[in-house]
Amino acid sequence: MNASTLRARFAWVLALTAAAVFIVSACSQSPASSASSSTRADVPLKPASIDLPRYMGRWYVIAIIPYFLENKYVGSYTDWSLREDGKIDDRYTAHSKSFDASPSKFHFVDTVVPDSGNGEWKVRLFWPVHVTQLTLYVDDQYRYTLLGVPDKSLGWVFSREPDMSDDVYRSLLARFDAMGFDASRFRRVPQHPEQIGKPGFLQQRD
Repeated sequence: MNASTLRARFAWVLALTAAAVFIVSACSQSPASSASSSTRADVPLKPASIDLPRYMGRWYVIAIIPYFLENKYVGSYTDWSLREDGKIDDRYTAHSKSFDASPSKFHFVDTVVPDSGNGEWKVRLFWPVHVTQLTLYVDDQYRYTLLGVPDKSLGWVFSREPDMSDDVYRSLLARFDAMGFDASRFRRVPQHPEQIGKPGFLQQRD
């Protein structure tokens, strides 16, 4: 591993440490999008039961509640694969601001929480720091999935394909709203160059 790679990983680790603090506090700073979602904001989330081997593979990041770690990335996706020890290799790939940029790649290790129906994972940012990630929904065909953190401050829309129709996207945001998330905060992640700068998409930041 060369020096530049080490520096990049060290910077990412420092950012993730700050993110752990950010996740804890962000919910109290986030306004609710509607009265209906506000009344459900304090209702605990229940992870979905999932078929773990079927859930593995590549998922494209369609939308997120913006936060500083992912604001600048485009074309992002994650690859999940089961390990022999039962844990999950979690490999995230994305381009910084432009599809012309060389892809940045990050590797995490996730652990499924027992008796959670495979829907609650502890994501190891670096030893011994972990964060909780909940799978909140996956459709019957395992084409779309919704993830969030327990305090509802952050959420993600994933798809097996880099494209998603507006109708499907709205229906998935409606699911987030029904769970008490502020669905108005979600922004789509550009998966094609022509989407950069469009309304409703992330505005790339340093």
